[in-house]
Amino acid sequence: MTALGDLLLDPFAATFMQRALLAGVLAAITCSLVGTWVVLRGLTFMGDALAHGVLPGIAVAYILLGGGGVATTIGAAVAAVVMIAGVNVVQRSSHLPEDAGIGLLFIGMLALGVMIISRGTGYFGDLLGFLFGAALGVAPGAIAVQAVAAVIALGGVVVFHRAFLALSFDERKAQGLGLQPGRARIALLILIALAIISSFRTVGNLLVYGLLIAPPATASLLARRVPAMMATSVVVAVGSVYVGLLLSYHLDLAAGAAMAGVAVAAFFGVLAVSQGRAAWRRRRGAAAGATAL
Repeated sequence: MTALGDLLLDPFAATFMQRALLAGVLAAITCSLVGTWVVLRGLTFMGDALAHGVLPGIAVAYILLGGGGVATTIGAAVAAVVMIAGVNVVQRSSHLPEDAGIGLLFIGMLALGVMIISRGTGYFGDLLGFLFGAALGVAPGAIAVQAVAAVIALGGVVVFHRAFLALSFDERKAQGLGLQPGRARIALLILIALAIISSFRTVGNLLVYGLLIAPPATASLLARRVPAMMATSVVVAVGSVYVGLLLSYHLDLAAGAAMAGVAVAAFFGVLAVSQGRAAWRRRRGAAAGATAL
């Protein structure tokens, strides 16, 4: 095997790296499918708030039920339901704009989660694990949860494709077509919560947002149709997971942060290339116009 082959493949000879790659790929697929609609619908702040808002549920489950596994997943799910319900209550019961309600619950839930964790033992280490993930220590059970979440996310975006499309571009038209935009919005929020809950043990609450937003945003620069955006987003996200794990292995970096960082770097790289091409086309067009004169 060549030196390049050793560099690219040797890190994945270890079982824990293979699990990390599989978990990262499943997180990438789920987050890309759901994240495409998050970007198109303009719900990036909601995605960020949900990523932080599940922390109290994780903390309570961890302290009261004795650690990770299914307990923290259930705790995260309960907190996500509370967060979604709270946003809807604030929106319906006050004159505040939606983002104000999201912001209030975002800060409140995050603060509550940190306070709960601070009352337990091993506060600092536990908090780091919740916030930044443990991709290199992911358990088979967590991978199974992610696989189920990926299947549900795929089914959800297929079943609700027409409703999400109408909701993203013209909510009044969606209402006129009988697509029930209110229910479609709740379904999208549930899918966002699903992506976050299933992925937080791999890349962490803070960094899951990187996979949820960065690959779909990159795909939006490269594709116009929604299915093409989703496919491109999955490719970018999976590539980010692979490259991030390589960097983590060879440079001794935090795996979750490396994966999310590569995803964000990919966006800015594609943006720079697209802007450079647009500038070149403008100069070429101006030169052609000057020659014609």
